[in-house]
Amino acid sequence: MEQIEKLDLKSMSIPEDKKALLQQLFPEVFAEGKIDFEKLKQTLGEDIDTASERFGLSWAGKSECFRIIQEPSIATLKPAKEESVNWDTTGNLFIEGDNLEVLKQLQKSYYGEVKMIFIDPPYNTGNEFIYPDNYKENLDTYLAYTGQVNEDGKKFSTNTETSGRFHSKWLNMMYPRLYLARNLLKKDGVIFIAIDDNEIHNLRSLCNEIFGEENFISEIIWQHSVQPKGYTDKFSVHHNYILCYKKSDDFTVNELERTEEHNKNYSNPDNDPNGAWRSGDVRNALYRPNLIYDITTPSGKTITPPENGWRWSKDTLQEKIDSGEIIFSEDESRIIRKIYLKNQSGRAPETIWFADEVGSTRDASSSLKDLFDNEVPFDTPKPIGLINRMMQIAGLKSGEIVLDFFAGSASTAQAVLESKYNAKFVLVQLPEPIDNAKPQGKAAEKLGLNNITDIGKERIRRVIDKIKKEQSEKKEAANGSLFKDEQGNKQELDLGFKVFKLDKSNFKIWDGSIEEEPLEKQLKMGIDHVDPNSSAEDIFYEILLKSGFGLNVPVETLEMAGKKVYSVADDALMICLDKNLNKEVIKAIAEKEPARVVCLDEGFKGNDQLKTNAVQIMKSHNVEDFKTV
Repeated sequence: MEQIEKLDLKSMSIPEDKKALLQQLFPEVFAEGKIDFEKLKQTLGEDIDTASERFGLSWAGKSECFRIIQEPSIATLKPAKEESVNWDTTGNLFIEGDNLEVLKQLQKSYYGEVKMIFIDPPYNTGNEFIYPDNYKENLDTYLAYTGQVNEDGKKFSTNTETSGRFHSKWLNMMYPRLYLARNLLKKDGVIFIAIDDNEIHNLRSLCNEIFGEENFISEIIWQHSVQPKGYTDKFSVHHNYILCYKKSDDFTVNELERTEEHNKNYSNPDNDPNGAWRSGDVRNALYRPNLIYDITTPSGKTITPPENGWRWSKDTLQEKIDSGEIIFSEDESRIIRKIYLKNQSGRAPETIWFADEVGSTRDASSSLKDLFDNEVPFDTPKPIGLINRMMQIAGLKSGEIVLDFFAGSASTAQAVLESKYNAKFVLVQLPEPIDNAKPQGKAAEKLGLNNITDIGKERIRRVIDKIKKEQSEKKEAANGSLFKDEQGNKQELDLGFKVFKLDKSNFKIWDGSIEEEPLEKQLKMGIDHVDPNSSAEDIFYEILLKSGFGLNVPVETLEMAGKKVYSVADDALMICLDKNLNKEVIKAIAEKEPARVVCLDEGFKGNDQLKTNAVQIMKSHNVEDFKTV
C-alpha cells in the first residue's frame, strides 16, 4: 500500500533551513547528507578563523540561546473572530501570545516577506517583565503565565540588578527573538529597534552579530522628552536611541519629504528660468592636484583655486558656466554654484530626530488620551510621527508588511492605518497583566481593559472608527468622491484586523521534551489524534500556517460531493476536514488539479484501500503533494 505523507505540524526547522542554504552554496562539502567540515575549510581557504579567542559579545546562557532557536514550536494560532474587525477582507493581524513562540510559528509562512520591523522591547531598567533564566520558554510556560494551566512553580518577575546576571537575562531574551525576526525580513527589509542607555551598547553588539556589522545603517538619537527633570547629581535625560539595520544591500535608505523649513534658503534673485536656487560648495573635499587650475573671468580677471582644487575638471567647469549653473560674483572674485530646488527630490535622514518633528512620549500619551475618553491606559506609548519617519525611510509600498512583536499599546498599528502607504501590519503582544497600582493601570481598569493586549486591540478598533468617521466627513464635503488614486479609481483602505491567539496544537503531537508523559498516553494519540474541543476553523488555520501559507491569504469555501472543502489562494492548497471521506470527494478535489491537498487522516476511517485509491487518483491528476494530518 502506498503511504500518504504526513503534514509536519512543527514549526520550520532552523538547522535544516540553514543546512539547505549551505548545500546550495557549497554542494561539494556534503557527503551522504552530512557536512564535511574539513572540506568546507578547504573551500573557504584563508577565510577560516582558527584562533581560540575571537572578538564578539559573550554572556552566561548564550549557547542555550541556540538550543532555544533550534527547538521547534508545536503550538498553533487560533482565530478569534469575535475580537476582530472585518475578518473576511482584512490583511492586518494582531497575534496574542509569547513572541518567541509566535515568531517560530511565522517562519514557514512569512519567511522573507516583511518589509519593515519596528520593536520597542523592554529597556532592562529593572521594572519590566523578563522571562525566567531557566529558559523553559515553551508553550507550557506561556500557558502557565496566562493562567491556562497550573502555575506549577514557574516564576515571572521583573529583572532587577540584585537578581544576578542582569544583562545576561536580557540578552538571553533578545537574542532568539532577533535571530528569528531577521528570517522574516525581505532582502530589501529593514529593522528599527528603540532602546535607552541601559542596553544600547549590548544591543549594538547583538545586532552586529545577528544582522552583520556591514548591515548597520544608523544609531539614531530620538528626543523623547523636552521637559527638564529636576534630578540631584544627575543629568536630565531627554533622548533614547533607535538602532537601524538592513537585511542586505538590496535595501536603500529612502529620502524624507521636504518641508517649507528645508526650502527657506532657496530663492531666485536673478530670475533664473530654472527657478529657486541656493549656493553650493565649489571646493574639492580631498586634495586633487589635477583639479588645481586658475579660472579666467569674462573681464579677464583671475580666480585662484582653493587649496584642494575645484570639484570639476576644467572642461566640466566650463560647461557649467555656459549652462548658467555656475556664475561669477559681481566683483568677479569668486564663482557661485547654483543648486536648484527643482532637482531636490527629498532630503537625507539625519541621525538626530527632534520631538517637534516626530513627537515625544508626552505627545504619544496625548494621542492615547484623545482615543480613550481622556484616559491614558499605557505608560510608554510611542508617537505616531516617530513610526511614520521610520516608514518613510523604509520606502514602504502598498501591501507590504510592517511587523512589531513587542506591540505594547499598538502604536505601530495606528501609524500603519493612518499612513498613506496602505500597508499591512502584523502585531504580536504578550497578554501581560496591567499593574492596577499605577495611574495607567487604573485608567485601563476604568475602561474595562484587563491586560496589554486588550489595550492594543481596543486602540485599533477606536482608530478604525476614527478613520471611518473622518472618511465619512471628507466624502460628504467632496460630494461622494473619496481617496482617488492616480488612475482615478477609488482606493479602498484596509480598516480591519484579524485576531489570533497562541494555543496548544489542535492535534495531539508527540512532545519529546515532556519526560513525565506516559508512553501509552502518547501512543494513544495515533488513535485519537484531533482535539475534540477544536473547531473546524481552528484546525483549518493550523494546517494553513504549517503548510507555509499566510494567515491572510484568500480562502474560498466550496461544497464538493456533499463535503466542505477549503480552497486557498486559487487552489494552491485544498483542505478537506471531513471525517467521512469517500472516493467521490477525493476525485472532485483532484479534478481541480490543486498544487497541494491536505485531508484529515481520521477521515479515511482506517480504510487502507481508500487511501491507496486516493493516492492514485491524485497522481492521475498531477497532484503530487498530497498529505494527511
